[in-house]
Amino acid sequence: MPNHLTDAVSPYLRSHADNPVDWFPWGDAAFAEAERRDVPLLISIGYSTCHWCHVMARESFSDPDIAALLNDGFVAVKVDREEHPDVDASYLAAAGAFTENLGWPLNVFVTPQGRTFYAGTYWPPAPMGGHPAFRQVLESVLDAWRHRRAEVEQNAAVVAAAIADQGVPAAGALPGAAGLALAVRHVLDGEDTAFGGFGRAPKFPVAPVLLFLLERGSAGDTEAGALAARTLRTMAGSGLRDSLEGGFFRYATARDWTEPHYERMLYDNALLLQAYARLEQLEPGSGRATAEGIVSFLNGVLSRPGGGFASAQDSESTVDGVRVEGGYYSLDAAGRAAGQPPAVDAKVLTGWNGLAIEALATAGLALSRPDWVEAACSTADAILTRHLAADGTLLRASIGERVSSAKATLEDYGMLAAGLVALAGASGEVRYAIAARHLVDVSIAAAAATPFGVPGGADPALAARGLALEVDPSEGAYPSGLSAMASASLRLYLLTGHAPYREASEHAMELLAPLAVPRPVSFGGALAVMSALAAPVGQLVVVTDDADSAMASVARGWFRSGAVSTVVTRAQTAAFAAAGFELFEGRDREAAYLCESFVCRLPLTDAAELERALRS
Repeated sequence: MPNHLTDAVSPYLRSHADNPVDWFPWGDAAFAEAERRDVPLLISIGYSTCHWCHVMARESFSDPDIAALLNDGFVAVKVDREEHPDVDASYLAAAGAFTENLGWPLNVFVTPQGRTFYAGTYWPPAPMGGHPAFRQVLESVLDAWRHRRAEVEQNAAVVAAAIADQGVPAAGALPGAAGLALAVRHVLDGEDTAFGGFGRAPKFPVAPVLLFLLERGSAGDTEAGALAARTLRTMAGSGLRDSLEGGFFRYATARDWTEPHYERMLYDNALLLQAYARLEQLEPGSGRATAEGIVSFLNGVLSRPGGGFASAQDSESTVDGVRVEGGYYSLDAAGRAAGQPPAVDAKVLTGWNGLAIEALATAGLALSRPDWVEAACSTADAILTRHLAADGTLLRASIGERVSSAKATLEDYGMLAAGLVALAGASGEVRYAIAARHLVDVSIAAAAATPFGVPGGADPALAARGLALEVDPSEGAYPSGLSAMASASLRLYLLTGHAPYREASEHAMELLAPLAVPRPVSFGGALAVMSALAAPVGQLVVVTDDADSAMASVARGWFRSGAVSTVVTRAQTAAFAAAGFELFEGRDREAAYLCESFVCRLPLTDAAELERALRS
């Protein structure tokens, strides 16, 4: 039977359009239908490249008998977590009351008012390993709804109240050198000294933590820098990385980095590209080859014809007529060339493309690859053309010429702004800095519970039911929206000298500081910003019309926490100054301008002298 997903923008939703389940997309219509019928909702959340989402779709959601049970007793809602990360965050928080093993698919049972009263992840079609069958779960939930309704409503109210009570985290002091050293020590204590990485299994790349360690390494913490370097070297030579196409898989299921979970995500590869570029700056010869492999994967696999990068590549493919996970990656180059590669989720996400823009710009500048900077420019132009609305607000996602109705979130504003600031420094094009400034300004203007907000507020269906989280501090695989916006705002301060940008960044990070220092593996993005805030402000502007000059090369190789470096022509310098970026004012001759907190030394015209000054 056709359902309500046939015309969805999301490939994940469209993959369920032929299910016998009468799926609704996320939105008010599903809740209205549940209220009309007085039945609970099953909100099933996943994403297109999720292996266990595929498994549950084949085993349960394609089963006519299970579909009949769902259609008769529930309103079933499918949500793409990449399209609606705020919906996912809200229901993940609620699901934590029922299971510690959070992940996807996430299946949440809620009242017609949206309140959660039971939740879990993957349920098998038959009882297995102590887990009930999905049919048994559905029957038990229906029995409770029909015969113990008051208890169900009470449980839902308790969960909703507990989430509401979380509110905004209590602010604390930002960590100084001692606090950041303690965070590094916590990460060191969790290192797997036998196989590298952190913890045992499964093993994730936790790229934000590696970027934090690299920040600390650049600030003089040799232990932090060494830990980042050996972890990155280990991962580059492990089964987590596809040696033929260059991209990294989402995680390894075994402690020794073997048996990968074969999804390849844009966010992992973007953040790891930045990490390997930073490693190359700190240890020449250590990161370049891996960075080049990641860029090859981004351009060869995830790049979209209309501009921007797809969100991910699937873990499954068909090899010799059989649908298998990872089979494609067991083939040699000739076998891959002749075979069908895993599908790509072609959905272009604003925030994740912001991560890719930042990575390509940072790596392109650091490794003297102008073609990478140009790729970042092309991506930024595509996103600004398609995802920036006429009223100056952002859109969340598109696929081809179609734009999703999903609301942009703080991660979209923050990640894109941070990417555009990095790109302005790498390309010398002031228009990207102006666009970044606009995004930060509208976010600050929309602030409510935190120093940054989303224009227009939270997702309407969440807000109408009081389900929107005031603050979602969660990080892990990539920075939170709050951390991303704090990073962008701080970098704008380094270019403009506008104190409110730094103050907003500080206040945002004060909310996360008490959480981040004791749990650094979960807050790498926030700690990287805190490291930059704790460092002396450093600024380097090399003005030259010769992009290959010796001084330009020195500037590209400089990396220090809390500092910004850029190479610009005289015309570009004038454009930045005219647009209100104070760092560039008065830089009207070819020279290197090295500054501490906007107080600059006399201009330098000799590359060796600049190198000595940077070391002093």
